[in-house]
Amino acid sequence: MTLDPHATLRNNVIKRVLDGAGIAAPSQRHIAFEGKGSPPGLQALIDKVEANAYKVTDEDLRQLQQTYTDDELFELIVSAALGASERRLRAGLDALDEA
Repeated sequence: MTLDPHATLRNNVIKRVLDGAGIAAPSQRHIAFEGKGSPPGLQALIDKVEANAYKVTDEDLRQLQQTYTDDELFELIVSAALGASERRLRAGLDALDEA
């Protein structure tokens, strides 16, 4: 098993983002972190954050602002980005273990 010297710090950040004080419900943040299970419009944004975050546009957000506040969207995007990074890190560490 590959040693991960930053696991404790990273886990603390993830816990704070997902379960700490915020506007979006922790359950929504957890779903965004997992990358699946959000309402369709929001899921499209989460999928875009997962695959190509640099392609998120103002129009993507404008459509969702009818349902979510800017603060909620920010928290959900950060949660989705953290989840995507965590999955990529795990895949990389697993690949190192298999090498």
